[in-house]
Amino acid sequence: MIVRIMGEGQVRLADRHFAELNALDDELLAEVRDGDGEGFRRTFHALLAKVRELGEPLPDDSLEPSELILPAAEATLDEVRAMLNDEGLIPSPG
Repeated sequence: MIVRIMGEGQVRLADRHFAELNALDDELLAEVRDGDGEGFRRTFHALLAKVRELGEPLPDDSLEPSELILPAAEATLDEVRAMLNDEGLIPSPG
């Protein structure tokens, strides 16, 4: 799957990594719903760091369509809340 982090670029992530990412995403969803700004910031940065760690960066001139778009690291709780669906930022596999 091709994932874009807004303002940073794209990475290719293997499907096997999504269970780990979904655990962070579930935690993030709960923190956003609870309005836990400190927890949100910590978990959101951990999620982005994990995507960067596990993903294979694509060249800047790559024109691959992104299957998943994540907010920029400096996004606010309200901005991320606007991008959430019932499953969080990352859809469940399947």
